[in-house]
Amino acid sequence: MNNHKNLSIVMDALMTMYAERVPDVKKIIHDLITENIISDRNQIRNDHIAFRTMGVPQLGIASLEKIFLHYGYVRKDHYAFASKKLDAYWYAPPSEEFPRIFLSELRVQDLSKEAQDIIFSYTKEVTSDPVDSLDLNDAVAVGNFLHQPLWRIPSKEDYLKLLEESEYAAWVIYNRYYLNHYTISVHYLKEGYNQLHQFNEFLERNGIVLNNSGGKIKVSPDGLLLQSSTVAQLVKATFAGNEVHDIAGSYVEFAERKVLPEFAHIPEGERKREHLREGFEANNADKIFESTFTSQINRPQ
Repeated sequence: MNNHKNLSIVMDALMTMYAERVPDVKKIIHDLITENIISDRNQIRNDHIAFRTMGVPQLGIASLEKIFLHYGYVRKDHYAFASKKLDAYWYAPPSEEFPRIFLSELRVQDLSKEAQDIIFSYTKEVTSDPVDSLDLNDAVAVGNFLHQPLWRIPSKEDYLKLLEESEYAAWVIYNRYYLNHYTISVHYLKEGYNQLHQFNEFLERNGIVLNNSGGKIKVSPDGLLLQSSTVAQLVKATFAGNEVHDIAGSYVEFAERKVLPEFAHIPEGERKREHLREGFEANNADKIFESTFTSQINRPQ
């Protein structure tokens, strides 16, 4: 039980900072309340949260997952993204009130030597696994850690060079472990908004720009997992030497999980998480990653 309390503290710390950095979060919540879809933000179910990492010694998934395994999460399926040079796992929560977690990492060794040299010039400053020195029972310390820099502030020049080869790499070199996105579970909302196409209409009516890579709604082959996301908003980043440049921040995702065929007989009001489509879908996630890509951010509206 104490682990659950500590996990709640960590999640609250993550969400507080995330909401400050992603204006779309507060706008969407405000619009949901204004249109009487929810009465307060606590009615939103968070499907999952996601982090991006560098696959280098002392860091990456092997390091970051220790935090969440400690709090009772269980590692599930592996996903590979060949064109983006990424690996990922998702993690099931210890109980239903907590979101799933999606951890991805860049296969740094698959990049060009120039890109690797840039990345290693920063990550070599991390000489031991930082999670090993954390007291994982100190939830406040863990929350703080997830918002702390792991290496020196990058130069604008290095950021832009990485951006040319891997937009994921550029995002991580500056943003580090900042929460990449959280996900509103659309299927728990009231009728008229609990299907993703309906919810997207609500979002666009209120001026939210959606990622259209692979279509605004990404659908799993079985048709049971539907996902959409906003396009990341630009944030002013201060690089080394106080150079300022607009970069992609974080974004918001939306998911609709449909009932599994074998549970279709269960009345809608009685359905639980285990009755719905679980896990993730590599093709969907591949396009969701592009929510922070310049091809989405700079496209004509």
